[in-house]
Amino acid sequence: MSEGFRIERDSMGEMQVPADALWGAQTQRAVLNFPISNLRFPRSFIKALGLIKKAAAEVNMELGELDERIGQAIVQACDEVIEGQLDRHFVLDIFQTGSGTSTNMNANEVIANRATQLLGGEIGSRLVHPNDHVNMGQSSNDVIPTAMHVAARVAIEQELIPALERLRDALQAKAADFDDVIKSGRTHLMDATPVRLGQEFGGYASQIAHGIKRVREASEDLAELALGGTAVGTGTNQLPEFAQRAIRRIAQYTGVPFREADNHFEAQGAKDAYVYASGALNTVAVSLMKIANDIRWMASGPTSGLAEIQLPAIQPGSSIMPGKVNPVLCEAVMMVAAQVMGNHVTVTIGGQHGNFELNTMMPVMAHNLLEAISITTTVCDAFREKCVAGIVANRQRCQELLERNPAIATALNKVIGYDKAAEIAKEAAATGKSVREVVKARGLLSDEQLDEILNVRDMTEPGIPGR
Repeated sequence: MSEGFRIERDSMGEMQVPADALWGAQTQRAVLNFPISNLRFPRSFIKALGLIKKAAAEVNMELGELDERIGQAIVQACDEVIEGQLDRHFVLDIFQTGSGTSTNMNANEVIANRATQLLGGEIGSRLVHPNDHVNMGQSSNDVIPTAMHVAARVAIEQELIPALERLRDALQAKAADFDDVIKSGRTHLMDATPVRLGQEFGGYASQIAHGIKRVREASEDLAELALGGTAVGTGTNQLPEFAQRAIRRIAQYTGVPFREADNHFEAQGAKDAYVYASGALNTVAVSLMKIANDIRWMASGPTSGLAEIQLPAIQPGSSIMPGKVNPVLCEAVMMVAAQVMGNHVTVTIGGQHGNFELNTMMPVMAHNLLEAISITTTVCDAFREKCVAGIVANRQRCQELLERNPAIATALNKVIGYDKAAEIAKEAAATGKSVREVVKARGLLSDEQLDEILNVRDMTEPGIPGR
């Protein structure tokens, strides 16, 4: 044995493993085979693996399949995995075997060696066996998809949805604050009939509310777990009651409902629920892109843009231009949205590779969806706290722009007809005069009639202006 290493064995023979490493020969082979990136499974996924292995050990003891002394040591080691104490021993690249077998064995070996230590044995002695004991009643092919679902659903329910709800509420509060601010609407980036700033923010709040509904529906699909299918979905080498009991424990540990898959061949051969969840996140990203983009457009200026709202000044915007302040949180949201959309492409392609009884792109699918959930969660909170909560309406600017908006002539359609109203709008735009001024100059309507018909507040509600 070389200094600093020990010899571990697997079905392919001997391997040198770092002396203080809790992983074993199979993990070490994967370390050498896949030196591809620095991307690792996130904490949420490692925790999910620990939960699954703990539930399995407890049920196997309950069913009389696993020695109590060994089982309790496994449970204690699993608790350390769940709490993050052994994270440095989960060393494998995301880009590995498409089933995630290497990572399942990484978990099995770490838990087995740590349990062996807890029993007073030497690392590598296999006093606790990674396959026979830790992986009892399981296969990588049902453990990895189960961990994918558990990690994603828990993160969605406990982190993402609350963050989206907080953002929705902040946008709705601004909708109420800005309900009295009447401004120019815009379509095709061109002036359109008036709207209230509050109506725009209410639309943003509604987008997020619809996103929450979509994500919740996707999360419900993730409640189905593949555990129980073992190698190909048949459940071979496992007692029939094992999966149901283990899944009940996983739900208890997480506080999130889970159930055994209705069809294990679907659960392992396809990852449609994961693609659907990623699609829901993709839709949320599209919403966030629109909201952030609108807000930065409305805040553009301060002298040469729209300047209808003012964003909180949270940092200098330029290394050369003194006093410049940029919509940096909006830009951060947009970059996160772009990343989430890109992640969804990878998840979509991964979902297409469910070949016969097993999907073979699960690690990268797991990484991309869990990253999307995480960065969407954190950017929603940052956007809400550092941008949305501090937005102030520039009421005077909104009024100035609205006064010069030729689209106000739309209110004249029922009185003087579309063609004549179009002439008014074009003259107003060409001369810089207001619609009211042009109508008065032509002597088409009295002041009283104009007050009734060109009531911009009325134009922000259903109905015919002036009636």
